[in-house]
Amino acid sequence: MNAAAGIKAYSNVGLESGLTAADPLKLILMLYQGALLAIATAKNQMLQGETAAKGASISKAIMIIGEGLRASLNLEAGGEIGHNLASLYDYMNNRLFQANLNNDPAMLDEVSRLLTELQGAWESIRQPNAAPAPVAQQPRPVNKPTALVYGKG
Repeated sequence: MNAAAGIKAYSNVGLESGLTAADPLKLILMLYQGALLAIATAKNQMLQGETAAKGASISKAIMIIGEGLRASLNLEAGGEIGHNLASLYDYMNNRLFQANLNNDPAMLDEVSRLLTELQGAWESIRQPNAAPAPVAQQPRPVNKPTALVYGKG
């Protein structure tokens, strides 16, 4: 086994262990982080002119958003918030698709900002006793989803 294969195998074990031990909210946060990483990678590849790699990274982000975040929504329990999130995820995937077609890094940045805001809202649910950021640094308000939006409650 070469070193690269060993590192990859070790990383896979770490990821699988993290997934097994994670609570549902932690899994959602991991999906956000994965999508953001894929988009950042795609932007770098776009700027480097690596067309095939860029397409693969954008496809990965689309899959995480569509088959991870959106697919795990419980629209019945989530009500209006769940439906709004589903629509927002669809919008993000459309923007990622357009960014890939048009080689537009601004569209990637837009989706990253949206994901970052949502990720922050989910993190605040995870840490309800965390002190709020100073007023000058607070992001613009986002409707915070409830924990019942994902899964079956």
